[in-house]
Amino acid sequence: MNTHSLHDLTFDQMKALLVSEGLRPLHAKTLWNALQYHSLTDPLSCIELAPPLRRWLEGSVKSGMWKLDVLPVSSDVRSNDGLTQKSLLKLADNQEIETVIMGYNNRHTACISTQAGCAMGCVFCATGQMGFSRHLRPGEIVAQVHHAKRVLAEQQKRLRNLVFMGMGEPLHNYDAVMTALDIITHTSGINIGPSKVSISTVGVVPGILRLAKEKRPYNLAVSLHATTDEERSAIVPANQRWPLSDLLAACRHYNAQTGRRIFFAWTMIHGVNDTPDHAKRVAELLRGLDAHLNLIPLNRTTGYEGIESAEEAANEFHQLIQDAGYPCTIRQRRGIDVAAGCGQLRAEKKSRRQAP
Repeated sequence: MNTHSLHDLTFDQMKALLVSEGLRPLHAKTLWNALQYHSLTDPLSCIELAPPLRRWLEGSVKSGMWKLDVLPVSSDVRSNDGLTQKSLLKLADNQEIETVIMGYNNRHTACISTQAGCAMGCVFCATGQMGFSRHLRPGEIVAQVHHAKRVLAEQQKRLRNLVFMGMGEPLHNYDAVMTALDIITHTSGINIGPSKVSISTVGVVPGILRLAKEKRPYNLAVSLHATTDEERSAIVPANQRWPLSDLLAACRHYNAQTGRRIFFAWTMIHGVNDTPDHAKRVAELLRGLDAHLNLIPLNRTTGYEGIESAEEAANEFHQLIQDAGYPCTIRQRRGIDVAAGCGQLRAEKKSRRQAP
């Protein structure tokens, strides 16, 4: 017998399910409220459940027909400054994924994973170095948001922003991610506003084109990192499938179709992509695009020999991009002492397990 997760369901799907089981449509709002608004780990603890709904829920969960996605914590670490908390969460098949909570001036952001591992193979990324295991279901994505929400609620804080920049490539798992976002942004549930959601991609062109066609209301962040196909393919293997010309054409199409600015990410790697010439080529590459460039200091990993750019090089790069007329930000570093870079905590834990 196949077990399905109630956390995989949008509100309309949940209502259709309950009606098909002989329950009244109004029960969907009660169950949705318990699962998605209150983030209950046991919906049977909700006193508002009407007897017919309670009986159905007890029978469905006990029989194994339906389950909940409540992910146990394998490891939980906090940064010394108290602004970052990283959790390693265990899935039902014993895969582990990372969810990070970051604080910025009393605004809290959760960084969400969309896959166990990643198929894109970016050489400086700990997740890319570990390879691809599988896609996450919508409920497994949503469960990370509930985890972050519960952690912050214990501290009397509120989750305000989401970035899909954790383990995995979101646009490689497009359908599950969009279903999860339909659930997460529902106004009667978690209710994270679409403008508070950012989706990062290494440059999966078909996904960018789908976002444009469907006019999804989320922020798009594109990892660039290089200005020539030769340089980019060396650090971002996916560039061999979707070269810069195709990627930038898709980005221009996205700008035109949605009217939305694109946030480009540039990981600053000493001696690789951080010279003034690189900055000037970036400005030329972005010509005609509505773009914002985020400069990100490299998070060192054991599988990559590169190191982060010097502060002086980053500042000069930043100034050159601004002088060219593009908004540019040097991203604040968060959680370095807790291996907050994508995939680092899982990689470190695996390394400790394998140590003699």
